[in-house]
Amino acid sequence: MTEALSDTFTVRFFARLREELGVEEMTLKAEPGLTTGRVLEQLASRGGPWSQLKNGQPVMIAVNQAMAKEATAVNAGDELAFFPPVTGG
Repeated sequence: MTEALSDTFTVRFFARLREELGVEEMTLKAEPGLTTGRVLEQLASRGGPWSQLKNGQPVMIAVNQAMAKEATAVNAGDELAFFPPVTGG
């Protein structure tokens, strides 16, 4: 069973994204040359509330708990996190 998951990565959603999308975590298949931006595009193409990932409010991205840009590579075993920008007061 571990072998079947060896080519996947985890995507986690936080705060309003988790609430609006109705999902906390999912596992997706890693592909050669995959970037965080491409993952956002693939998820946004699902339509409905998912489209906000590319066309809505800004989304912050972390890969393996480090802030990332849309050009950051995504590899098997990685953990991506998408969350709204954090503001303080």
